[in-house]
Amino acid sequence: MRLQVRWVIALALVTAAAMILWNEIWWAFTPCTFLLVVAVNDLRQTRHTIRRNFPVIGHMRYLLESIRPEINQYFIESNIDGTPINREKRSLVYQRAKNQRDTVPFGSQHDMYAPGFECVHHTLFPTQVNAKSLRTIIGGPDCRQPYDSSIFIISAMSYGALSSRAVEALNAGAAMGNFAHNSGEGGISEFHLKPGGDLIWQIGTGYFGCRTPAGDFDEEKFSRTSNLPQIKMIEIKLSQGAKPGLGGLLPGKKVSQEIAQVRGVLPGLDVASPPRHKAFRTSREMLAFIAKLRNLSRGKPIGIKMCVGQKEEIETLCREMVGTGIMPDFITIDGAEGGTGAAPVEFTNHVGLPLTEALVLVHNALVKHQLRSHIRIICSGKIFSGFDIVRALALGADLCASARGMMLALGCIQALKCDSDRCPTGVATQDPHLVAGLVPAEKSYRVASYHRKTLESVAHMMGAMGLQHLCEITADIISKRSVDGELKTLREIHGVALYPSGSPDLAGTKNGTLG
Repeated sequence: MRLQVRWVIALALVTAAAMILWNEIWWAFTPCTFLLVVAVNDLRQTRHTIRRNFPVIGHMRYLLESIRPEINQYFIESNIDGTPINREKRSLVYQRAKNQRDTVPFGSQHDMYAPGFECVHHTLFPTQVNAKSLRTIIGGPDCRQPYDSSIFIISAMSYGALSSRAVEALNAGAAMGNFAHNSGEGGISEFHLKPGGDLIWQIGTGYFGCRTPAGDFDEEKFSRTSNLPQIKMIEIKLSQGAKPGLGGLLPGKKVSQEIAQVRGVLPGLDVASPPRHKAFRTSREMLAFIAKLRNLSRGKPIGIKMCVGQKEEIETLCREMVGTGIMPDFITIDGAEGGTGAAPVEFTNHVGLPLTEALVLVHNALVKHQLRSHIRIICSGKIFSGFDIVRALALGADLCASARGMMLALGCIQALKCDSDRCPTGVATQDPHLVAGLVPAEKSYRVASYHRKTLESVAHMMGAMGLQHLCEITADIISKRSVDGELKTLREIHGVALYPSGSPDLAGTKNGTLG
C-alpha cells in the first residue's frame, strides 16, 4: 500500500510538471492540490523525519529504496559479482530450463589467475558418458527398499513456503525426468502426490503430517503416509544451512485451511517449528529413532539432514553408529550458504560451516570409522551447474540437491521477496492472484529440461576428463589456485580422505558402468 501511494505521488509530480510546461495551468491544479494535501500530512506526522523535513520530495527516498534490489540486479551488478546468485548462474538455469542455447561468447569473464579459481584436469583422450546413467543406489545393510536415485535432485522446500502450483510443477518435472523431489518439512500434500514424481518425505521438528495435537511424533500417521508407493525415502531434518539451530516459522496469514490440514495445525495461526526434536535428545536415541522409522516404513531408506557445526558431534555420532550397529542410509549436508525464505541475518551470515568444509569433515569421519561404504552423502548449497556437481562429488558427495536452482527453473527472478508473501512469480507466495500466474503444465517442462541439460553437462565434463564411472571423480581431478598463486588439487588443500579400498559396494553404487 505504501509503495502504491509513493508511485501515485511520483506520477502526480511528473503530471503537474508536464501540464505546466505545456501551459495547461488549469489541468495542473488537481495534481497540485493532491501534492498539497500530501505535504500537509507529511508535516503533521511525527514518525518519519525525512518526510517532515522534506515534505512530498522525501517520498522519493522510500520509492527508490523499495526498488533498489531491481536497480542493483538489472543495472549495477556484473555477470559474476551479483549475490546471492550471480547473473551468469541465473542465466544458465534459465537457458537450460527453456531449452535454449547455453553457450557464452568470446571467452570467460573470470580471472583465472585470482585465488580461488578452479579447473578440472581434462585428457587428450576423452570418453563418452551416458547422462541417463548418472544414478546411485541409496540403501544400507538394513534397508529393504533401496532407491535408485539420480545424482541431481530437488532439495527440500515446503508447501506453505512455496505455492501449491510451484510444488505441483516441481513434482511433475521430477516425474518427467525420473528424479526425486524432497517435500520439505511441511508435510505431504495433494500437490506432491498428484503428478506422480518420486518423493523424499522430510520430517522436521514440527512432525508435520505425522504429529499429535500436542506436537509429538505420531507413529500411526507416519506409518500410513510413509508406506505410500510414491514416497521413496524419509529424511529427518536436524538443521538447515541458512538457519542452523533455529526452527522454521510460517506466518499465520500463510496458513490457509488447506495448509493447516496438511500440517496438522490450526489455520490462521503462526506455525513455529521447535529448534530440536522431541522424539530424541542424543545421538544414540536418534539412531534408535532411525531404526523405528525404518521398521514403520517397511525398510525404506532413512536419512538425516544437517548443517554441520561441531566436529566432535560428528565423531560422537560415528562412534554411536559403530557401537549400536544402527546407521542412516544417507546423510544430507546443507552448507551454511544454503537458501531459505526467511532467516535472521546473523544466522544466515555467521552460523554453520560452509558446504566444502562440512562435506569433507563428514566424508572423512565416515571413512575413518569404516562407515563410508554403507552411507550415501547428499549435499546442498548453491548447486547450479555441472561443474558444481562434479566439484561436490570430488569432495565426497554421492549426489547433489538444489532448491534455488529449481526455483529459478520455475521462473523465480531473485526478487528477494520470499519472506513478504509478495513473490511476483507466484513461486514463494500464497497470494492467489500471484499464484495464478504460475502454470504448472508449462513450468514442469522447464524443471525437467534444467535437470536433463545439467546432467548432460556433467556427462560432458566427465568425458573431457577421460572418466567413465562416477566413482572415478575424486579430489585429485580438480585444482584450485591458492593465495600464493599456485594450483593445488582439492585433496591437497582440503585433505579429502581416500575412499575405503576394496569397497565394491561403494564403487558399484556410486555408480556402475556408464557408457
